[in-house]
Amino acid sequence: MSIKNICCIGAGYVGGPTMSVIALKCPDIKVSVVDLNEKRIAAWNDDDVSNLPIYEPGLAEVVKEARGRNLFFSTEVDKAIDEAELIFISVNTPTKTYGVGKGMAADLKYIELCARQIARVATTDKIVVEKSTLPVRTAEALQNILHNTGKGVRFDILSNPEFLAEGTAVQDLLNADRVLIGGENTPDGQKATEALANIYSNWIPEERILRTSVWSSELSKLTANAFLAQRVSSINAMSELCEVTGADVQEVARAIGTDSRIGPKFLKASVGFGGSCFQKDILNLVYIAKSYGLNEVADYWEQVIIMNDHQKRRFAEKIVKTLFNTVSGKKITLLGWAFKKDTNDTRESAAIYVADYLLNEQAEVVIYDPKVSEEQILADLDYLNTRSEAENRALVTVVNDPMEACYNAHAIAIMTEWDEFVNYDWKTIYDNMYKPAFIFDGRGLLDTQKIVNIGFECYTIGKG
Repeated sequence: MSIKNICCIGAGYVGGPTMSVIALKCPDIKVSVVDLNEKRIAAWNDDDVSNLPIYEPGLAEVVKEARGRNLFFSTEVDKAIDEAELIFISVNTPTKTYGVGKGMAADLKYIELCARQIARVATTDKIVVEKSTLPVRTAEALQNILHNTGKGVRFDILSNPEFLAEGTAVQDLLNADRVLIGGENTPDGQKATEALANIYSNWIPEERILRTSVWSSELSKLTANAFLAQRVSSINAMSELCEVTGADVQEVARAIGTDSRIGPKFLKASVGFGGSCFQKDILNLVYIAKSYGLNEVADYWEQVIIMNDHQKRRFAEKIVKTLFNTVSGKKITLLGWAFKKDTNDTRESAAIYVADYLLNEQAEVVIYDPKVSEEQILADLDYLNTRSEAENRALVTVVNDPMEACYNAHAIAIMTEWDEFVNYDWKTIYDNMYKPAFIFDGRGLLDTQKIVNIGFECYTIGKG
């Protein structure tokens, strides 16, 4: 089966970049990315590709080459569904904030809405691909909705989870270490699997295209994120031990990372992991385990989240305790708001929770991030509902100049590992701060000795 027309429902962090790379590598396939958010689609269509709604290194160049040729962004969802032979579902699956499974289970209302829209519109056979991160056996629910349309239309359901790291998403797509496709073990299911595999084979070597059952594919995504988050929480747990014993967590990480059985990746101690996937997927895994009565399994994975929350809280507490047990009325500068460098994604960023803690202590928080807007920063704080929108705007200042952010500050906290922070004129920053001048390096980014030699009081996470 040769696919000539693809539709992706959802123009977010997964759908936009993934479809852009598919369009780049498959110029003979029409790729339509659709979303009901008119503002987001307008940004994807902006003549100036530096205004794309998502910042990823290399993405602007990919979009510029493919857009208008065979890559299209639109709000015409029904039209795209009708024309497509293969439909990716790439909508948000947030953690439920209500009802059964509140705080743990994935909220599948957007997935169900997509399925019902596809069922309503489709008049020809479709391959429907789960691209969003979903609980195991979600495909079963999709099948129940799609196969009962009464129109005689055939739907084949595939699972094709993404394994992208924000900040390197384009390279992850161009040079994927694996592409996972889960399909039914039936002739039609296998035909659908091969149709999707043939798309990726335009640039991905065949040995990296893995075929599994739908259920194994869905669970593999949750498991991969759980294992990666577990490593981060493990090294963060050791960072606290390093601080009280006088060890250096970066030296410990380097020592154990040379063990080929462990490896060096995801052993960077920090103020805590964030992003759209790790916490959400682990909580989903915890909920699934509990729903099957596997309480010990659930407790094991839940501890990864508990450790991450503890790391953020203790970093904020360290700032308050070091500043003589009060930050009331003091200017605290946060450098970085994105959850990691080279992205403008702020979901579950540690900076949000550290800022919230400091605001509860009546600090005056000033924030600078090279890629995150003031609108997004304030929206993140408002979402917590800790205080009113007016209070947030009275206590929080967002600036576009890092030197302005640091001027007359009592303390600076590095929340995101942006490369530019290393190259700042730290002597001038020190001269323009209240003394003693404190730096709290939540990413182990700066040369601690150089910073101390300038005159700063420096706390680096994981260093005694």
